[in-house]
Amino acid sequence: MTFARKATTAAGTITAVALVAAAATPLLAQATISGAGATFPAPFYQRAFAGVASKVRVNYQSVGSGAGVRQFVGGSVDFGATDEPIKAAEAAKVKRGVVQFPAVGGTIAIAFNKSDCAKLNLTQKQAVDIFLGKITTWEQLKCGKGKITVAHRSDGSGTTFAFTNSLSAFSPEWKSRVGEGKAVKWPVGVGGKGNEGVAGVIQNTPGSIGYLNQAYVKGKIKAAALQNKAGKFVMPTKESGAAALNNIKLNANLAGEDPNPAGANSYPISTLTWILAYRSGNGAKTNSMRTAMNHLLSPAAQNQAASLGYVPLQGNILNQAKKAVERIGS
Repeated sequence: MTFARKATTAAGTITAVALVAAAATPLLAQATISGAGATFPAPFYQRAFAGVASKVRVNYQSVGSGAGVRQFVGGSVDFGATDEPIKAAEAAKVKRGVVQFPAVGGTIAIAFNKSDCAKLNLTQKQAVDIFLGKITTWEQLKCGKGKITVAHRSDGSGTTFAFTNSLSAFSPEWKSRVGEGKAVKWPVGVGGKGNEGVAGVIQNTPGSIGYLNQAYVKGKIKAAALQNKAGKFVMPTKESGAAALNNIKLNANLAGEDPNPAGANSYPISTLTWILAYRSGNGAKTNSMRTAMNHLLSPAAQNQAASLGYVPLQGNILNQAKKAVERIGS
């Protein structure tokens, strides 16, 4: 439990994966598979899948975790992608069976656009109070002046689940008033579709603050240091994300989370993101699915994660993910 494209040029659908792949190799040499889901890992998927373009053309649509799970359950894609593990009730509807595995890790930054606030340290209580609408001005944070505009997701989102899950762990008040989920009733704020949409709101709105995968923190957007369980103020980085993810224990379905991990170096809002594949019924696409997903978990792809703002998988989590790919059958 950080995970980049210019926000203003993305409308929630990343088709560049297919375009890059198509340009890289003749179409006659390619098989094609399609996927849809989480915006959180979309820049990583775009880069990684381009690296296997000589063998498999991957068309990934960045539509949000909620839509990705629905399309996967409905069978309209070859794989889904989600920042919240698939629920048992959803998996039960998939007659072909579900193979779920983590693909990469990431940190969710509390991101802001405030030119007269060079560095922002937030306690967990302050983070909660901003999104509850209790903190409304930058003067209350002692970091510049003016009104705070809160930005949040407008679509069903695994990023929202991970973020609100952490806020619930930080605050009993948040848990009772708002709770956690892919979509919640926000007490305050302006919505944007996808990480791209929220990044666009923040980028274009001085004095704004919201939550984003670290990969989308760039340009005018800066990340706050967030106080962790040990009381330290920590920035969302590859190292702080890895320290947090080391606390996650995966269950038999390779799902797991820790919304407020222990450790002096852990960033509090760190999460995994998952691929959903079919256990059977893949037919002629079986080898293409395995090839694409094995590449996603390979050193060639995972070594690119940090430069894009993500946390590469390692150790037992990576080994379990690789074994899961072997269960993708025809």
